[in-house]
Amino acid sequence: MVTPPQPSVNPAQLFDLTGRTALITGGSRGLGREMALAFAHQGADIMIASRSIESCEETAAEVRRETGRNCVPYACHIGRWDELEGLADAAWNEFGGVDILVNNAGKSPLYDNITNVNEQMWDSVIGLNLKGPFRLSALLGSRMSERAKETGRAGSIINISSIAAIHPTPDVIPYTAAKAGLNAMTIGFAQTFGPHVRVNCIMPGSFRTDISKAWNWDMVDQMMKRVALKRVGEPHEIVGAALFLASDASTYTTGAVFTVDGGVPT
Repeated sequence: MVTPPQPSVNPAQLFDLTGRTALITGGSRGLGREMALAFAHQGADIMIASRSIESCEETAAEVRRETGRNCVPYACHIGRWDELEGLADAAWNEFGGVDILVNNAGKSPLYDNITNVNEQMWDSVIGLNLKGPFRLSALLGSRMSERAKETGRAGSIINISSIAAIHPTPDVIPYTAAKAGLNAMTIGFAQTFGPHVRVNCIMPGSFRTDISKAWNWDMVDQMMKRVALKRVGEPHEIVGAALFLASDASTYTTGAVFTVDGGVPT
């Protein structure tokens, strides 16, 4: 049985990640980059994975320079099943174990008409947003669980979904389907790996990342009038929720889906 922190612990220490290791997919930019920097600032060593080794190397160098922690770049297509065992092995062997997995890599290609969504696009969206997180969670969650049974060292898996999962719109239907599946999968894995590994999910709303450069900002500004905070999120604003779920601050939280969207009405 994994032993939770004692009640007398200093609350500030709950968010300390010193001595822990994290694998973050899609970690070279956007929300992934912010989480990599935040975890490293809290003492964790990081591996970031994406398709572009150049992008990973650039962000890894930034993390090392700003935090002094080890950050390892790794090139991998998260949507390709046969590449994920190598990624899991590389992270586990690099650090002697992985404490935190963040399934952040994702995409939502544009299309002008639903009939123009072809099989290749559908498979690509489902592969990156759902199939990859399933396989990587299965591989690393199983190892985390076995290690915890022997050592008491618990693990945490964090899935990055989207409010599109519960607010579907005509322009992101494949993405919506994948993220809704990711929400459900979070609950299933929480039951599978409990009590040794916590599995939770963050559903971000609209954030100002690289993807937002392609947005129709007149439309976005109109949409934000319905949001309680009246604006899109800035990338660093994902950090609080991510640190909570990665750290001992959330030792009694699993199977949860957290909305971080500025207050989108239901």
